[in-house]
Amino acid sequence: MTWGWVGTRGTWTTPEADESMRLMAEHGVTWTALAYAAEQEHIFSTDIPFEEGPAVGDDEIVHAVRRAHALGLKVCLKPVVNVSDGTWRAYIGFFDQDVPNEPTWTEWFASYRRFILHAARIAQAEGCEMLCIGCEMVRADGQEALWRALIAEVRGVYDGLITYNCDKYQEDRLTWWDAVDVMSSSGYYPVDDWDDQLDRVGRAVEREGKPFFFMEAGCPSRVGSPDLPNDWNLAGAPSGAEQLRYYEEMLRACRARPWLRGLMLWDWPATLYSREEAHLNDDYCPYGKPAGSYIAEAFRAWEHAA
Repeated sequence: MTWGWVGTRGTWTTPEADESMRLMAEHGVTWTALAYAAEQEHIFSTDIPFEEGPAVGDDEIVHAVRRAHALGLKVCLKPVVNVSDGTWRAYIGFFDQDVPNEPTWTEWFASYRRFILHAARIAQAEGCEMLCIGCEMVRADGQEALWRALIAEVRGVYDGLITYNCDKYQEDRLTWWDAVDVMSSSGYYPVDDWDDQLDRVGRAVEREGKPFFFMEAGCPSRVGSPDLPNDWNLAGAPSGAEQLRYYEEMLRACRARPWLRGLMLWDWPATLYSREEAHLNDDYCPYGKPAGSYIAEAFRAWEHAA
């Protein structure tokens, strides 16, 4: 389960955050992705000022890693870049080749490199079991040489598992899976399309010969969301039944694929709503909803079978 998104400064070291993580761990969770976002100004910016807010500071990241380990969870540290104006990070992009007097991939990766290497050093110092070096960077995915250079530098400071979280429908398009240890993607597929998409992803996994899991997967508890699980702005009334229907179908399809190593569900906030208010919450978190109990039972059964 992903915890703590978007990693807003001041939210990860509170008693409420510690209790939120404890409650998450009670749901059969064995791994957590601690996900936080640095921000660049717009999609053509080449500077990622990660030392500044609003992202959590180093002390908060270390606190969350140690809290997760104390609860018996394995940790994937997941630094992500967002865009301040709300544009999805997948659209960050520049000319394919560097052009004088224009923002370039070389400049952007220099800043991104600082951000990711900083996270890698924290992951190494705190014994994080995995590091995710990027998330849903669709336009950046084509910069193969720059990604390979970054991964080589990360390996110089971090000796755990390295993954990259490609976006949905991109699993069979990435050309540098051999450079990471584990393939992962955001699996926000429509409720009636899981079998077809898993067939496609499975062919890519077989071709690459790498372990695979879904770094993100989930569905809001909202009418209509099973058909568009990646749309967090979809209009619809709260519905725990709709979220449960999605999870039942997703896990049915996933259990039948022996190459699928697991799911990192999206998501569990650092500041959790009360159980009494769960029926009014229409976001991804399953706490206090029918999907919460189902997930806990399914995860425990899956872990026991493994």
